[in-house]
Amino acid sequence: MAMEPRQPIMEQGTLIERRRELQVLDAAFRELRRTTDGAPRTRHRGLLAFSGSAGLGKTALITEARDRAAAYGLTVLSGRGGETEQGSAFRVVRQLVQPSLARMDGAELRAFLGTWYDIMAAVLGLEARGPAPAPDPTGVREGLDWVMTRLTVKKAPAVLLLDDLHWADAESLSWLASFASRVDDLPLLIVVAYRPEELPSETGELRTLLGGDRPHDLAHLTADGVAQIVRNEIGEEADDRFCKECWSATGGSPFEAVELAIGLAERKLRGTEHDLPTMRELAAAIKGPGLIERLERLDTATIRFAQTAAVLGSPFSPQLAATIAVLGDEAVAEATQALRAARILADRHGPEGELEFLHPLIATTIYRSIRTGFRVGLHNTAAQTVLAAGYGPTAAARHLLEVPCEGSPETVACLREAAREYLRAGATEAAGRLLTRALQEPPLPEDRAALLHELGCATFLIEPTATVRHLRQALEEPDVDPDLRASIVYRLTTALAHTDQLAEAVAVAAEEAKQAPNPRVKLRLQADQFVWSMVRTDDPDSPARSRTLARLAEQLPGRSLEERYILGLRAWDAAKRGEPRQTALAYAEKALRGGMSWTDENRGFEVPLSVALVFMYGDQPRRAEELFEKGIAECAGKGWHGSHLAFGQTIAGYVRYRRGCLAEAEDLVREGLRIADKVEGVVAAQLFGVSILIQTLLARGRVTEARALADEHHFGDMIPNAVIYPDPRTVYAELLLAEGRHAEAASLLSSVGDWLDKRAWRNPAWCPWQLHLASALVRSAPDEAVGQARDAVKRARDFGAASTIGQALHTLAEVTGGPAALGLYAEAVDHLEQSPAAYELARAQIGHGAALSRDGRLQEAADRLYQGLEGAVHCGAEALAARARAELSAAGMRPLPLRYAQADTLSTQERRTAELTVQGQSVEVIAKELHLTEQGVRQLLSSVYRKIGTDAAGLARSLESLPHRHYGH
Repeated sequence: MAMEPRQPIMEQGTLIERRRELQVLDAAFRELRRTTDGAPRTRHRGLLAFSGSAGLGKTALITEARDRAAAYGLTVLSGRGGETEQGSAFRVVRQLVQPSLARMDGAELRAFLGTWYDIMAAVLGLEARGPAPAPDPTGVREGLDWVMTRLTVKKAPAVLLLDDLHWADAESLSWLASFASRVDDLPLLIVVAYRPEELPSETGELRTLLGGDRPHDLAHLTADGVAQIVRNEIGEEADDRFCKECWSATGGSPFEAVELAIGLAERKLRGTEHDLPTMRELAAAIKGPGLIERLERLDTATIRFAQTAAVLGSPFSPQLAATIAVLGDEAVAEATQALRAARILADRHGPEGELEFLHPLIATTIYRSIRTGFRVGLHNTAAQTVLAAGYGPTAAARHLLEVPCEGSPETVACLREAAREYLRAGATEAAGRLLTRALQEPPLPEDRAALLHELGCATFLIEPTATVRHLRQALEEPDVDPDLRASIVYRLTTALAHTDQLAEAVAVAAEEAKQAPNPRVKLRLQADQFVWSMVRTDDPDSPARSRTLARLAEQLPGRSLEERYILGLRAWDAAKRGEPRQTALAYAEKALRGGMSWTDENRGFEVPLSVALVFMYGDQPRRAEELFEKGIAECAGKGWHGSHLAFGQTIAGYVRYRRGCLAEAEDLVREGLRIADKVEGVVAAQLFGVSILIQTLLARGRVTEARALADEHHFGDMIPNAVIYPDPRTVYAELLLAEGRHAEAASLLSSVGDWLDKRAWRNPAWCPWQLHLASALVRSAPDEAVGQARDAVKRARDFGAASTIGQALHTLAEVTGGPAALGLYAEAVDHLEQSPAAYELARAQIGHGAALSRDGRLQEAADRLYQGLEGAVHCGAEALAARARAELSAAGMRPLPLRYAQADTLSTQERRTAELTVQGQSVEVIAKELHLTEQGVRQLLSSVYRKIGTDAAGLARSLESLPHRHYGH
């Protein structure tokens, strides 16, 4: 451990009257050092902020902080914003991490970054190993959090220093605002300095973080402070009046006071009244016009070198500046020496020989003094030079933004390539700026449609209305390549859908499909048309569209991706309409045969997601889970950690809910909601997540918690503008039922049913509105309740999934009541035992047991109730388990300990039973071979279906794909 300095480092120059700030830094460094050494942790803030206007010593304070941190044995990571480089995405982030990464060889660097390497390569300025994915903004933030956390742990304790934060690029600021709020648990201290009046207005989260009592506002020096600086340079005999005039001339600015004092010493002034005119002349030359006059006294080559440096931004490569300014090595050395002597450049240099201006004010003043025409020429030359020197298109692009439009194809090409690099880094705003400028250049006519398409893609996450405008213009261009046109249509219809223009999205896709030049493109456009038609709440003729889709799908073998998307849509439509599940499952399998990506940027993930859900509704949830796991992994591999991952997590939770794994479902859905809450504009993902979480909480008996969640998200007031699943209105009605508000639930469910029936969407597996309506009407209109339940049973039988039939029969039994219900309960249990729906089976078993108890058949009731109790406990359905115990107690029976431990693995006996079933053996034959009763075989099979997540139809495939860890003893 490095020793803490025994004496404070000498406070002089710009650090005079900064004792309080230095004490704050020392205290923070000591606390960081102590907590890392294992002392009890008391540090509660991981961020220190110093604010003040230009010239108040922020840079000097950050420099001193660097020295003191090193003296305490802390690792320092540092960066600085640049006034002319605010448009360079992740520039400050790269300053922070690149020096540490540069010390690692290739193998060490890949090991350090792991699976994040390819995702973060473009962000960190590294060379990607292959085609770089384009992460979403959430993925970029999480990747940077991960990299910075790993660096912190590797180099702990660490201090992150950021000077001129107000000039940092927007992407770095956005990440910092997110990361800084979570660093209190890391061995890391962030120290920032900024001008509050120049902090960008759009950095609301960062402003909040810096607000309150957090920033230490730097004060102007007092007259005594300036006098001390002056006397330190020219001697203690300087007059009081002279010193006070120095204070007045500098306004108490530490930077100006130090520069003035050095100038006085160089002129060998004594600080008398006679020296006042010279002092005022020197003070005027420190900044503004005076600084420029001082610069212009130097030779032409030195002036040109300084101006080129100001254009490049500090720090800068002297070799690059020399090339742009057309200066030889000797001239550069002389210019550097002269500018240092004039206190324009700092004496120090960077690790690779970079030079810096003495103060940001000097760079700003020189840059703004360059004549417009000459400055434009310097930027133009700089763009060509940095490109030729291998700095890449993004380094050149920031200079091209300062050059007037000239219709240069080379400029357009450079800006487009730089925009692609930014998109690969998830910097959509920076990419949008460059593509907008490229469009103004303008491009060649034959490139205009492609450029508009790229601009539309870049603005989609930021401003979808602008995306619509750009892509409509792209479609108006002549002779657009058919594949490009199809991609434009996909992006346009997606943007229209996201801006509540679903009808227009359908119309655009339909019109383009009519004009498609070949069958392949036509199919792709028809798929877009069907996707948006199916999610419209105001589809004028849903049955007719379904018939068209069915006729089209019948003709397709599924060889191309376009054909497979149509087949996938047909599978989803068949499932919602309640056609035989064999039909829906067959189309789903056919759609998957040639592969279907979840991350195709020109197709979306709606169709692969819907295909996976077909398996879930068709009683093969394990297959759905496999597809979701693959899709989530694909999204994560591309760095898509926003809306895609939010949907993936919540839907994975929905599948677990349908299987009856309620605790797992709740955890997955909460994680999906956590992700959705971090992403702007993902209302559908939030609505979807809240719907599933309410259902899960109700299944677990936590009605009050479900109501609080609904109220928090104003769930009862949310009317979706697109069809999503599960239907939020049906879920809200389920909540009303749980609260005993039957009349309100019945009214809401009746309207949902009318709407769904008009669309011919009749599958109770997808939307069980009739089941809930029957439950809502049982007291006020029992005959109607029975009628609704019977119709739901018929629809469930038409679809053919055992879980859906069993659930419908259970509801029919409940609303029928009396002895007549006993046969319905028994049939419901029989169907549910052949399904993977563990929670619904437990419900039916407990309902059946209660009915048997009321009928006086206590032994049968006990068996059913014990079975249901065990299932409810394993599902995590606490309230359902409590009901089972209450029914047992009311019948005079004492609940017994659970007979079977909860396990996901198949026992040897269960495995053998499953294998014999797949071989086509009957229950009777299996019973004889295993020396069991037929009822025992049925119970083993029921356990198999629930554990591996399938019914009999999917058993063979599931057994083949089951990992060995699922086999027990």
